[in-house]
Amino acid sequence: MGIIETRDLWKTYVMGSEEIHALRGVNIIIERGEYVAIMGPSGSGKSTLMNLIGCLDTPSQGSYLLNGKQVSEMNDNELARIRNEEIGFVFQTFNLLPRASALHNVELPLIYALKKVELEERMMHKPNELSGGQRQRVAIARALVNNPSILLADEPTGNLDSKTGVEIMALFERLHTGGNTIVLVTHEADIAAHAHRVIHIRDGQVERDVLSERLTAAQ
Repeated sequence: MGIIETRDLWKTYVMGSEEIHALRGVNIIIERGEYVAIMGPSGSGKSTLMNLIGCLDTPSQGSYLLNGKQVSEMNDNELARIRNEEIGFVFQTFNLLPRASALHNVELPLIYALKKVELEERMMHKPNELSGGQRQRVAIARALVNNPSILLADEPTGNLDSKTGVEIMALFERLHTGGNTIVLVTHEADIAAHAHRVIHIRDGQVERDVLSERLTAAQ
């Protein structure tokens, strides 16, 4: 049994008299310690799937098991604990507090987390005093604070130049090597290639689920 398992997962939005099926029966299993990219074009349903995996939304049909437990059977307190302790979130737009320093954006006990992303020398700087790459490192450090089982990253290089994007992906590789389960959402093939497995989503369904070419070549 995987750390993440979805069974016939659907998400339907009602827009007036029309039903929009963002997800159409998605079945995936992600094992503990995997590094997985969920890839697809805009509107494919990948971000909807990420929100369901992160317990930020609920499915219309089907089931989602996290660590073998049905998420639909959890109460609000259990869901809040999971979002706070089990899952770390990294967003494209960093979601940092602009008037708080890097240290306060991560909050104490977090000097360790800032060291882990090689940013301790900038810990008292505010976001507008940091580069895009440094801001994303702060966001990653914040996600690591409670040592989560799963790190969810939604387009983490979307606002970064290519060189900085490569540096951030190298950081994710180190975090994965250190034991984190990483699920990365992206529409960019070169970013997805950093993962060890790529789940391709199109029109709300799993189109392909393959090992990355890099990992296949290594085997």
